[in-house]
Amino acid sequence: MRGSKLYVGNLNYSVTNEELEELFSKHGEVRQVNIIEGKPFGFVEMSNQSEAEKAKEALNGSEFKGRTLRVDEARPPRSRQRRGYRRY
Repeated sequence: MRGSKLYVGNLNYSVTNEELEELFSKHGEVRQVNIIEGKPFGFVEMSNQSEAEKAKEALNGSEFKGRTLRVDEARPPRSRQRRGYRRY
């Protein structure tokens, strides 16, 4: 792993930022939690790379609120290319 930010997928839609922070804080200091509204995934930023690795190893594949979590290193956002309208 290169960073301290984790992708957390397959979340139950009822999970809150606070619940996710509590879950990950058992494995190190959590800097920031961001669940994407209306989506079953979010991001957790740990204080350093080693804590992020520990949390990933401990929580990937574990069950939380009735769903099996998928935890992986967050990838940088893709650059979105604007699609221009073509006139024919």
